[in-house]
Amino acid sequence: MSAPAGPNPIVVFIDADACPVKDETYRVAGRYRLHVYVVANSFMALPREPWIERVVVSDGFDAADDWIAERARPGSIVVTADVPLASRCVKAGAEVLGPNGKPFSESGIGMALATRNLMQDLREAGAVTGGPKPFSARDRSAYLGALDRIVMRLKRSGFV
Repeated sequence: MSAPAGPNPIVVFIDADACPVKDETYRVAGRYRLHVYVVANSFMALPREPWIERVVVSDGFDAADDWIAERARPGSIVVTADVPLASRCVKAGAEVLGPNGKPFSESGIGMALATRNLMQDLREAGAVTGGPKPFSARDRSAYLGALDRIVMRLKRSGFV
Protein backbone atom coordinates (compact mmCIF):
# COMPACT_ATOMS: atom_id res chain seq x y z
CA MET A 1 0.00 0.00 0.00
CA SER A 2 1.26 3.47 -0.70
CA ALA A 3 0.90 6.62 1.36
CA PRO A 4 -2.41 8.45 1.21
CA ALA A 5 -2.91 10.65 -1.79
CA GLY A 6 -4.02 14.23 -1.60
CA PRO A 7 -2.59 17.45 -0.33
CA ASN A 8 -0.17 17.42 2.58
CA PRO A 9 -0.67 13.99 4.16
CA ILE A 10 0.91 13.40 7.57
CA VAL A 11 3.01 10.23 7.49
CA VAL A 12 4.95 8.56 10.29
CA PHE A 13 8.32 6.86 9.87
CA ILE A 14 9.48 4.55 12.65
CA ASP A 15 13.16 3.69 12.92
CA ALA A 16 12.00 0.32 14.14
CA ASP A 17 14.93 -1.93 14.99
CA ALA A 18 15.13 -0.87 18.64
CA CYS A 19 12.00 1.25 18.99
CA PRO A 20 10.10 0.59 22.25
CA VAL A 21 7.02 2.66 21.30
CA LYS A 22 5.77 1.00 18.10
CA ASP A 23 2.44 -0.03 19.67
CA GLU A 24 1.87 3.47 21.04
CA THR A 25 2.60 4.92 17.61
CA TYR A 26 0.09 2.57 15.99
CA ARG A 27 -2.55 3.60 18.53
CA VAL A 28 -2.14 7.33 17.85
CA ALA A 29 -1.80 6.86 14.08
CA GLY A 30 -4.94 4.73 14.01
CA ARG A 31 -6.90 7.41 15.85
CA TYR A 32 -5.87 10.05 13.30
CA ARG A 33 -5.82 7.72 10.26
CA LEU A 34 -2.14 8.32 9.51
CA HIS A 35 0.02 6.12 7.31
CA VAL A 36 2.92 4.50 9.19
CA TYR A 37 6.12 3.15 7.67
CA VAL A 38 7.95 0.71 9.94
CA VAL A 39 11.52 0.65 8.65
CA ALA A 40 13.96 -2.07 9.73
CA ASN A 41 16.88 -4.16 8.52
CA SER A 42 14.99 -7.41 9.03
CA PHE A 43 11.47 -8.80 8.93
CA MET A 44 9.32 -7.63 11.82
CA ALA A 45 5.81 -8.78 12.70
CA LEU A 46 3.30 -5.94 12.44
CA PRO A 47 -0.43 -5.51 12.99
CA ARG A 48 -2.40 -6.28 9.83
CA GLU A 49 -3.70 -2.82 9.06
CA PRO A 50 -3.75 -1.23 5.61
CA TRP A 51 -2.21 1.97 7.00
CA ILE A 52 0.84 0.22 8.53
CA GLU A 53 3.52 -0.60 5.98
CA ARG A 54 6.59 -2.74 6.59
CA VAL A 55 9.78 -1.59 4.86
CA VAL A 56 12.68 -4.03 5.05
CA VAL A 57 15.92 -2.45 3.84
CA SER A 58 19.29 -4.09 3.18
CA ASP A 59 21.49 -4.72 6.18
CA GLY A 60 23.96 -2.15 4.90
CA PHE A 61 25.29 0.42 7.33
CA ASP A 62 22.61 3.08 7.95
CA ALA A 63 20.30 1.65 5.24
CA ALA A 64 17.18 2.22 7.37
CA ASP A 65 18.35 5.71 8.29
CA ASP A 66 19.02 6.55 4.65
CA TRP A 67 15.56 5.30 3.58
CA ILE A 68 13.84 7.43 6.21
CA ALA A 69 15.99 10.53 5.68
CA GLU A 70 15.39 10.47 1.91
CA ARG A 71 11.62 10.64 2.52
CA ALA A 72 11.47 12.99 5.53
CA ARG A 73 9.75 16.28 4.73
CA PRO A 74 7.50 18.85 6.33
CA GLY A 75 4.39 17.03 7.52
CA SER A 76 6.19 13.81 8.33
CA ILE A 77 6.91 12.54 11.82
CA VAL A 78 10.05 10.50 12.42
CA VAL A 79 10.31 8.35 15.55
CA THR A 80 13.93 7.60 16.41
CA ALA A 81 16.52 7.66 19.16
CA ASP A 82 19.29 7.93 16.55
CA VAL A 83 20.69 11.46 16.84
CA PRO A 84 22.42 11.61 13.43
CA LEU A 85 19.18 10.43 11.75
CA ALA A 86 17.21 12.95 13.79
CA SER A 87 19.55 15.70 12.59
CA ARG A 88 19.07 14.77 8.94
CA CYS A 89 15.28 14.67 9.30
CA VAL A 90 15.02 17.93 11.25
CA LYS A 91 17.03 19.61 8.49
CA ALA A 92 14.53 18.21 5.94
CA GLY A 93 11.67 19.87 7.84
CA ALA A 94 10.23 16.76 9.54
CA GLU A 95 9.00 16.59 13.11
CA VAL A 96 11.33 14.23 14.99
CA LEU A 97 10.43 12.59 18.27
CA GLY A 98 12.49 10.35 20.53
CA PRO A 99 10.84 7.32 22.16
CA ASN A 100 11.10 9.12 25.50
CA GLY A 101 8.79 11.88 24.24
CA LYS A 102 11.51 14.48 23.74
CA PRO A 103 11.34 16.22 20.38
CA PHE A 104 14.44 16.99 18.38
CA SER A 105 14.49 20.59 17.12
CA GLU A 106 16.59 22.73 14.82
CA SER A 107 17.81 24.75 17.81
CA GLY A 108 18.78 21.72 19.91
CA ILE A 109 20.07 19.21 17.38
CA GLY A 110 23.64 20.56 17.41
CA MET A 111 23.89 20.07 21.17
CA ALA A 112 22.34 16.60 20.91
CA LEU A 113 24.94 15.60 18.29
CA ALA A 114 27.79 17.02 20.37
CA THR A 115 26.59 15.18 23.49
CA ARG A 116 26.20 11.93 21.54
CA ASN A 117 29.73 12.23 20.13
CA LEU A 118 31.20 13.05 23.54
CA MET A 119 29.48 10.07 25.17
CA GLN A 120 30.66 7.79 22.36
CA ASP A 121 34.24 8.98 22.85
CA LEU A 122 33.99 8.47 26.63
CA ARG A 123 32.59 4.95 26.15
CA GLU A 124 35.39 4.07 23.71
CA ALA A 125 37.95 5.35 26.22
CA GLY A 126 36.36 3.23 28.98
CA ALA A 127 35.36 6.25 31.06
CA VAL A 128 31.65 5.48 30.74
CA THR A 129 30.56 1.86 30.97
CA GLY A 130 26.79 2.16 31.42
CA GLY A 131 24.18 2.83 28.82
CA PRO A 132 21.08 4.97 28.91
CA LYS A 133 18.65 4.65 31.80
CA PRO A 134 15.97 1.98 31.40
CA PHE A 135 12.85 2.89 29.43
CA SER A 136 10.02 3.66 31.86
CA ALA A 137 6.25 3.98 31.96
CA ARG A 138 6.79 7.73 32.38
CA ASP A 139 8.78 7.79 29.11
CA ARG A 140 5.97 5.90 27.35
CA SER A 141 3.37 8.35 28.66
CA ALA A 142 5.49 11.36 27.68
CA TYR A 143 5.87 9.90 24.20
CA LEU A 144 2.11 9.40 23.75
CA GLY A 145 1.37 12.98 24.79
CA ALA A 146 4.13 14.46 22.63
CA LEU A 147 3.08 12.48 19.54
CA ASP A 148 -0.53 13.56 19.97
CA ARG A 149 0.53 17.23 20.29
CA ILE A 150 2.68 17.01 17.14
CA VAL A 151 -0.18 15.52 15.12
CA MET A 152 -2.60 18.19 16.34
CA ARG A 153 -0.10 20.97 15.52
CA LEU A 154 0.46 19.58 12.01
CA LYS A 155 -3.29 19.33 11.42
CA ARG A 156 -3.74 22.97 12.52
CA SER A 157 -0.97 23.87 10.04
CA GLY A 158 -2.91 22.38 7.11
CA PHE A 159 -1.59 18.81 6.98
CA VAL A 160 -4.15 16.00 6.85
